[in-house]
Formats: sequence, C-alpha cells, structure tokens
Amino acid sequence: MPQHLTVPIYQRPYVWSEDEQWAPLWADVRRIAEHRLDNAGSSATHFLGAVVTQQAEARPVGVQEFLIVDGQQRLTTLQLLIDAVAAEFTARGLSDLAAQLEFLTHNGSMFVGAETGLKLRHSNRDRAAFDEVMHADPPVDYAALKHGDSLIVRGHEYFSRQIGPWLGSGEAASARAQALAVALQNALQLVVIQLTADEDSQEIFETLNARGTPLTAADLIKNFVFQRLKLEGEDEHEVYRESWPFETKFWEAEVSVGRFSTTRSAVFLSQWLVSRVGKEISPRSTFARFKFFVEHESASTMVELLSEIAAQASDYEQLTARASDAHADLSRVELHFARMAVAQVEITKPVVIWLREPGTPYSQATADAVVAMVESVIIRRRLLRLTSSDLNRVMSDLIARCRGVGDAELASVASSYLAGQQVASTYWPGDTEVRATLRTAAFYWRYSRPMARLFLQAIEDAYRGYAGEGPSKTGVRVPRVTQQIEHVLPQSWRAHWPVAGPVEAAERDEHVQRLGNLTLLTGSLNAAVSNAAWLGSGGKRDALRKHETMLMNRELVDSNNSGWDENRIDARTEYMVSLLLQTWPAPEGHEGKVVDRTVRVSKATAKYSGLIDAGLLKVGAELVCTDSRWPDARATVLAGARVLYDGVMYESPAAAARIVRGGSGNAWYFWRVGQEGPLLTELRDQLLRSATDA
Repeated sequence: MPQHLTVPIYQRPYVWSEDEQWAPLWADVRRIAEHRLDNAGSSATHFLGAVVTQQAEARPVGVQEFLIVDGQQRLTTLQLLIDAVAAEFTARGLSDLAAQLEFLTHNGSMFVGAETGLKLRHSNRDRAAFDEVMHADPPVDYAALKHGDSLIVRGHEYFSRQIGPWLGSGEAASARAQALAVALQNALQLVVIQLTADEDSQEIFETLNARGTPLTAADLIKNFVFQRLKLEGEDEHEVYRESWPFETKFWEAEVSVGRFSTTRSAVFLSQWLVSRVGKEISPRSTFARFKFFVEHESASTMVELLSEIAAQASDYEQLTARASDAHADLSRVELHFARMAVAQVEITKPVVIWLREPGTPYSQATADAVVAMVESVIIRRRLLRLTSSDLNRVMSDLIARCRGVGDAELASVASSYLAGQQVASTYWPGDTEVRATLRTAAFYWRYSRPMARLFLQAIEDAYRGYAGEGPSKTGVRVPRVTQQIEHVLPQSWRAHWPVAGPVEAAERDEHVQRLGNLTLLTGSLNAAVSNAAWLGSGGKRDALRKHETMLMNRELVDSNNSGWDENRIDARTEYMVSLLLQTWPAPEGHEGKVVDRTVRVSKATAKYSGLIDAGLLKVGAELVCTDSRWPDARATVLAGARVLYDGVMYESPAAAARIVRGGSGNAWYFWRVGQEGPLLTELRDQLLRSATDA
C-alpha cells in the first residue's frame, strides 16, 4: 500500500555489513527462489524477524506515515535488495517484473510536494545516500555516486553484483527472474508490531532490546524440534528424555567460531546441517536453514532425524573426548580433532560428520584419506600463514560435490577438487612454496607456542616413523603435552658461542629462530646449561643427551659430534621441513598454482628484507649515502636487512639513516648500493615488477 515508513532522526545510522547481514540475507532469498524453481507450487517462506512501527500524527492530505521504532536496519536492507533486483530486471528489459517490485519500494505519484516518492525515508545522515542510490537510473554507476563510500550504497552494490551472475543468461534467466520476483513478493515474512500515536514507543523499544540472554541456534532448534514432534503425534516428553543429547555441560560449553561465540551444541548443529546440505551456513542463519531443511528438503520424520542427530552428536562427543587425552593412541580422525583443537579450526568438522553419518557407504580407510587431505590443506596454509576465511565454502562444496560418489572413487574425486583450487584464499600450497618459506623463516616467532609445538610434535612423530604411509618405528606417538621448545643455539649465544664480526653476528641472529635450531624437551634446562657451549663437560650437547626420549634429540646429539653452527641449522631445517611435508602431503606432482594471485607487496608494504629474499640486495653489500651533506656515510648490509653503521648494528637501513641525519626521512632514497649502484627505491621497483609478473 502507498505509505511512508520514516526512520526518526534519533535512530542510529545504518550499520549492517556484507559478512554479518547482506550475504546471509541474499543466501536465504536465493535459496527460496531456487527451491521454488525446483518445486513448482512450493509455499516455502523465510522469516525475517520483527519490526515495530508507530503511527505518526495524521496529516490533512497525503499517505499514511509510520515511524520505525525498531527494525530500520532490516527494512533498509530489504529495500536495497528489492531495488537492486528491480534495477537488474530493468537493465535486462524485464519491465513487468521490475514494475511489480517497484510497488514495494516507491509510492509512484502518491506523494506530496517535494517529498521523496520512496516508501522508506531516512531523516538522519543516511538520507542523502539512500535517496541517491534508490533514485539512480539502472544500470547504476556506483562509482559516479556522491555517496559511493557509504554502507547503504555499498549494500545496494553488493546485491547488484550477486543478482546478475545468479540470473545467468538465456532461457533459464527468465525463469530465475520470475522465481526471484515471486520470492521477494510472497516468500519473505515479517512480524509487524504497530503502535498507535499515543503509545510509549520508548518503553517498547527498551523491552525488545533488553539485555537478556539471547536464544542460541540450539535453543531455537530445540523448540522447533519438539513442536514438530508434537504435531507428528509423538510423546515429546519421552523423546526429550531418551533422544535429546544436548543437556550436558559438554554441549552447553561456550566455544568460539571466528568472532562469533556460542554454545558447542549450536556449533555442532550448524556443522551437522552443513554436512547434510553441502552449503555454507553462517552461525546466525543456522536455525532458519535447519527449519527449511526439515520442512522442504528432508524426507525423514522428526523422530528419524533426531535419532540421526543424537547418534552423530554422541560420536562427535567421543571424538572430542578422545582427542583431549594427551596420551591416547588416537585414530586418524581423533588425531585430526586434536590438531584442529590446537589450531582453533572448526571448518573441517562438517566433512568428518558427513563421512561418519549413519549408513555411510565409506570405509574407514577412505574416510581417513579424505580427512588427511583436508587437514593437509589447513596445515599447509597455516604454515604459510594464509587466511582460512574462505575455506568454509570449500569444505561445504567438497561435501556437495562428493556426496553420492562411491567408496572406490571418493579419495580421487576429493583430491582433484581440493588440488583444483586456484585462488589465493583457497589453494592447497605445494611443496616448493612451503619449503621456500620455511627455509629462512623465523619459525619460533612466526607461530603461537601451541602451533609451533604442534609442528614440532609432528616432526618428532615423523622421527618415530609416523610420516608417510609406512609402519611406525616405535608404535608410540609423542605425548601431546606442553613440552618445552628449546633453542639448540641459544638466543643468548654471545657469551659462549662467539663469532668473528658483526656480519657473522647478524647471520647467527637470523639462524637462532629457524626451525632447524629448535627442539622439544620433556623438561626445561636451567639457564646456565641452556646457554652453555655445545661441546665440553656440562655443555649443551651433554644436556640434550638426557632428553633422548625424543628421537629428534637423539639424532641431534649423535650427528653433531664436532659442533653446531649455521650450516648445520640449515641442513636440519631442510630435513625437518621434509618431515612436515611428508606428514601433511599433497598429491604427487601438485604445484599449488594460484591464477588470481595479486601483487602482495606495494610501495607501502615492501620491506628491506624482501630485497634480500629476492636476491636484489646481498648480505655484505655496502650502502652509500646519497645526500651530499653526509658524503662519507657508509653502512654494511647484514642478514635480516640489519645494517652496520659506525660500528653499531641497526635493525634496518631506515634506523641507520635516522642516526646519520638526526631525524626521520625516506631511507629508500637515502641509500644506494655502492658508489654507482642503484638506489634502494630502484631495487624496490624491481621487486614490485617481479611480483606483478609472477
């Protein structure tokens, strides 16, 4: 109906965002439209929540006005979505469908004077941006809008980017457009609480937004499940006593999933649902997606579904309990749970749940192989410190692609899919990249202590024969407890491990933190022994001999009778990296190519150490000052991009330059290599060009 829904001046500005609200809303709308496409006559709906409005004071003429007391964020977003769809329809010549949607956003000629014809009106700072994008002619040129940086315009643009690719082209696009239009007009539900003009809207607002404890997805699902049981004629009290598994401390414990914290039961139910539908599901949309699955996608009764949920919840709890036992001889899946607990990763759990669902056609060997692949993707990306934010989609897509594949083919299909990821946010890194990164990485500082310990424990397990496919040598993995991480060459090495000069000292500082210089101890060494020389009575080598319960220490002691230095650290690093790669292998011949890799460095992010890593700047090179005020200033490049100036070591060329000139400035232009060599900024340009070419 013609109306004005007004956002009062005192309401907070628009704050919804892509990750938290836009993407879940679009996923819900898309799901409804796709379901109606595949199921003619379906009455599937999606509930959007509650909105509170209040009648404004009546006017002599014009349309009725309502003030939005609560719900302006969702109403604004819904208007942006509908308008973006209408704009896409108009651009495709689907004017009839576009006109239908415009009835939901515009009042047409039913407005007075200079007032906007939009049904939703902002009166705060969002008004200009909202009016601009809602009145923009399709196709909308977002870059040309004055308020292009506002969340409102960005929201409209987000929906516009999603709609076109989803509609596609050809005959199918017309059917999809029709289904989307019907979904927006008929399948989205709101509860509207409408107040009269004389009611206390503030009291209602405070009540709705009181600081009570919000219901979790598990709470909402529980209510829905038992209402369904009652409708199906079941004794809900008996089912509750016998089959509802989530009333224990284990399931009520709080766990974190990214920035989102909720109960373990809610997390499990979301993971179980992903394992069934093979679609990424945000924590906030778990209940709505569960309800849709039960009502429109599952052929099972609620009792049957609950029986399966309870069985898999019990399996999940047992896996978690076993994984927490540091001394247990774990199965492959239990070990995966233990490692992912250390890594604080939950995104692989739906894959495990899918592989172990009741009646699974997959053997334990096949399931173990798929779990090992998934874990390798996670760990290799963690070794390179790559984000895992987009791997939720990969795990859900893996399930969707592999569900129904036979036991004999599953490992091959899963491997091909994971190895085929070629974008930076999801690719499976190859051996060459991992080895190149870890060869010189400051391993000790690169990872959290729990993660560094996990990697070293995996290396110790490999020494015990657990890397690769062969039988173990000892039959016992290292206990997953908090062993000490010890530097073989101590961090405080200068007292007992002298070197010739500053260049050698910088090189030694670089090697101290590398993987090959680290080991695990069952107990800590006192400081005097830890910092002692390698050889001699009471030396470091003799101290490590006492920790020969670790095979890595036995090999370290037996293979280095004559000393311990940078060359030995490099050799041990290479070997230990090989053990990590054997523990988390990639398919034979896999390179881990990335076809969309963007330039990872810019002038703002380039580092002096990057010049050394790229071979553009050599350790030992002389840096000469380019400023005529200090013609005699010279510095020597040390390992790690440190420099030696006037007998003092500085952390970077910039730090030395500040000392020379007595203040800050741009060190990229301050130093050149040698008397006639390139400026550091010219080397940086070469680095950027090489990154672009790659």
